[in-house]
Amino acid sequence: MPLVTQWTGVETRALREAARMTLAEFAHKLGVSDRAVAKWEAAQSDATPRMVSQAALDTMLARADADVRGRFVGIITAAQTVPQQLVEPDADPVDAGEYVRFPTDGKMMARVPGGIFLAGEAGEPVWVDEFYIDVFETTNADYARFVAATGYQTPRHWDDGRCPRSMYDHPVVEVSWKDATAYAQWADKSLPSAEQWEKAARGTSGAVYPWGDRPTVAKCNVRETRVEQTTPVSRYHSGVSPYGVYDMVGNVWEWCSTPTTLGRYELKGSAFSSPLFRGMPSAYNDADDFMQDDDTGFRCIALPEQISSLA
Repeated sequence: MPLVTQWTGVETRALREAARMTLAEFAHKLGVSDRAVAKWEAAQSDATPRMVSQAALDTMLARADADVRGRFVGIITAAQTVPQQLVEPDADPVDAGEYVRFPTDGKMMARVPGGIFLAGEAGEPVWVDEFYIDVFETTNADYARFVAATGYQTPRHWDDGRCPRSMYDHPVVEVSWKDATAYAQWADKSLPSAEQWEKAARGTSGAVYPWGDRPTVAKCNVRETRVEQTTPVSRYHSGVSPYGVYDMVGNVWEWCSTPTTLGRYELKGSAFSSPLFRGMPSAYNDADDFMQDDDTGFRCIALPEQISSLA
C-alpha cells in the first residue's frame, strides 16, 4: 500500500481525483468543510492539513480499493518535478504491508516476524525475535515534535532552532548516537540492533539489496543517483524491503544500538554521499557516539509487547 509521510494539498487533490469525488463528497468523507479542501488544493505543497486531518487522509487511503490506490500513485508520479518510479512495494505479500501506527510518536511501523534469516556476506543463519521497525527514517518533523515535547537541543543546522518547512519530510541529520537514543527513549522505542536492521532490510533469503540482487541505482538515493542531498523519506517506493520498509539503502546512514568498541556503534544503510555498494545491508560501518554528520540519521524499533501495551 502506498504511504504518505506528510499530506499537503498536492497529495490531497491526488487522492480526491483518484477516488473520483467532488470537493463536497470528498470533504464530507473526510469530515471537514469543502472550503478547507479547496484551500489545501489551491496552496498545493504549501498547505499542511492539521494532524487530525492527516490521520483521516491516512485512513481514507488505507481503506481505498486497489484501483483508487493505483490511480493515486499515477497522479502523484505525474505531478512530481523529479521523475521517479512510484509503485506498490515489490515484496512477499505474506510478510509485507503489516503496518501499525505507534501511539507515542505517531509513526508507521512494519512487523518483522521472528525467525532465521541469512546474515552477513557469508549468509550465516541467524535467529532474530519478532519486532516492529519504523517504515520511514525519523524525519525533521518527527524530531521537531520530540524537541517541542522535551526541550531537547535542536540539530545545529536548523536556522534559529527551526527546520525549514520544505525539509519536514526529509530525514533528520546531524544527530549523534546519543541524540538518536534520547529520541528513542522519549518515543518508548529503541534503536535497532545491527542484526534487526539487516533482517528488516534484506528479508530472510539473503538478498544482496532490499529489492533483490541487482545493484539498481534508481531504487535509492546514493552517490551515483547524483541528488547530492537528502530526499523525502517516502520517495523511493520501488526500493522498499521485503517488509515494506523504505530507504534501507541510501538517503542517510542509520545508527544502530550494537556497540563495536567503547563509545562506538554500528551504522547501516549508507547515504546520499556514499556509493551504492556501501549500502549493502551486510556491509559494516561504525562511528563514535558523539559523531554528528549531515548524512547520518536513524529509525527506531519496538517489541511486540510494547505495541500491545500502548495500543
